[in-house]
Amino acid sequence: MSKPMAEARADWEARISTRSDSSRATEPPQLPPPGGLVAESGVGQVTLRWRPVEGAVGYLVHRADAAEGPFTPVDHLGGDVLSVPDTWYVDTSGEPGATYHYAVASVPEVTTAGELGAAVAATSEVPGGALHTVTLATDAGAAGSTLPKPWQPMIGSERLSQLLCTDTSGGREIGTELFAALRRVADEIGVTSVRAHAILHDDLGVYREVDGEPVYDFAEVDEVYDAILGIGLRPVVEIGFMPSDLASDPDKTVFEYGAIISPPKDWQRWGDLVHALVTHLVERYGIEEVRRWEFEVWNEANLEVFWSGTRQEWMHLYDVTAFAVKAVDSQLVVGGPSSAAAGWVDELLAHVAESGAPLDFVSTHTYGSPPLDLRPTLARFGREDAKILWTEWGVTPTHFNPVNDSASSAMFLLQGMRSSAGRLDALSYWVASDHFEELGRPPRLLHGGFGLLTVGGLAKARYHALYLLSRLGDTELPTTVGGDGAGGLVQSWVGRRDDGSLSVLVWNHTLDQRKASGGAGLDRRVRLEVAGLDGAGAEGVRPATLTRLDREHGDISVLAERLGVGDWPTDTQWKQLAEVDALAPDKVAGHFEDGVLVLEFDLPQPGAALIEV
Repeated sequence: MSKPMAEARADWEARISTRSDSSRATEPPQLPPPGGLVAESGVGQVTLRWRPVEGAVGYLVHRADAAEGPFTPVDHLGGDVLSVPDTWYVDTSGEPGATYHYAVASVPEVTTAGELGAAVAATSEVPGGALHTVTLATDAGAAGSTLPKPWQPMIGSERLSQLLCTDTSGGREIGTELFAALRRVADEIGVTSVRAHAILHDDLGVYREVDGEPVYDFAEVDEVYDAILGIGLRPVVEIGFMPSDLASDPDKTVFEYGAIISPPKDWQRWGDLVHALVTHLVERYGIEEVRRWEFEVWNEANLEVFWSGTRQEWMHLYDVTAFAVKAVDSQLVVGGPSSAAAGWVDELLAHVAESGAPLDFVSTHTYGSPPLDLRPTLARFGREDAKILWTEWGVTPTHFNPVNDSASSAMFLLQGMRSSAGRLDALSYWVASDHFEELGRPPRLLHGGFGLLTVGGLAKARYHALYLLSRLGDTELPTTVGGDGAGGLVQSWVGRRDDGSLSVLVWNHTLDQRKASGGAGLDRRVRLEVAGLDGAGAEGVRPATLTRLDREHGDISVLAERLGVGDWPTDTQWKQLAEVDALAPDKVAGHFEDGVLVLEFDLPQPGAALIEV
């Protein structure tokens, strides 16, 4: 322990009654619009590119039918934050052949966009004729750099008490299958931790009051954490929700399972509970182990559906909780605000600068777009030391949305992971399994659930996307691209493994969810050129494998429709659906042109291909 226990306890208990009035962030900077905006017209799409703006966490693309406007943000139907972090954007939402005018604003903070820059006009080409070719070139012998893997540090899950549930959904036992799903993402994808809600919910029996006095019981917390650690995962301890006996208003709840969103009736007892929980975890699992965990304060308190108090009350909750965690050991890792739609990050940073509360990481969530770049925000507050954790992220914030079961959502996952590589510490897809019951248990096999795996443990296309990412290796190789849609509509990631083999992942995707099932003119042909291969002869061939992921390969929703699956599959249909639980690589042979290996293949939208040489 970093301090004698009595001294550490006095240190944090003094914070119980000390409230900072700082619940408002400093004003975000006024940023100029990005310069150098250009529009590249292509078949079925327009690609916009611009120069980065210092201090911007993202950019908001606007469009108008006429040069004089009115300009409105381009809505790709993500249902959440429309700003994007990259300095490019592919618009497929317009009418091919129509001329549109585009302008872009810098975003210094998620709720603020600056003025629009000068507009440019573009007209996408009407589809027709042969597929246009995108060329991707790389050198297998290049030095390369470390390949970031933002998907590995964390995955989301239903509340962990469900591991103890023996009820069934679709005839499948919930706890057994949730455990199997988490074990699978650990074993096959290499995920190292799991975040879930409600570790303090009454269904784990952590806290009650007897004759007016607090009683703690961590036995069931131990049971679920033992199970998680036993399969090689670490828990992210999301500290919430409120036990009913400690809630100031126990009738304020969210979700089907009645998570209490009320502030505590007694701040001292809340701090004591947090301190007791963390102390117990350290005693059970050891300080060196628990120092590797993250302690996250609450969930999405910036939405009234998740926090019935005021923002100032939540900031006080943060202070009390964070000091209580650190009182156990100063090297334990704590942070927040665990907010929806990238909100309250500025507010929390401003608050802790005044209150002195510890903060080791910032965490937030978004859906429907790649995560924003929070590095400028941390720099503005002088907190470049803090980690950046996106503890929830996905293709849509809404339950029961068919896009969750589609191949398009897999391409969305690939784009987001590629975009975030190297600029954040974890991008946690929400969630591992369709055994998830915030709005009730799954009513049918394919119900648009958040899970990467279905009830029954079958891989959706998004799970396959993570598997393809896991095949990239540890060394990233540089690439050059060219052609209609290259570096925008068609993206790539090239890696080299320790054994020298090469992995080239390429995908065709638009954020526009109107094109989730494909779009006229958006398919492309890919020409892959690989230099630097040992033993490359001018006339020889080189064996390789090509693994596809698209509506015809690995998309369980398409197969289920073709099989006529009802709410739940028959026994025969379960076996047939299992055929897409793993992707099947095809053997291909490239040819050499002047010592450069060349492979060519068609790539639909949405679609991905992994080429392994």
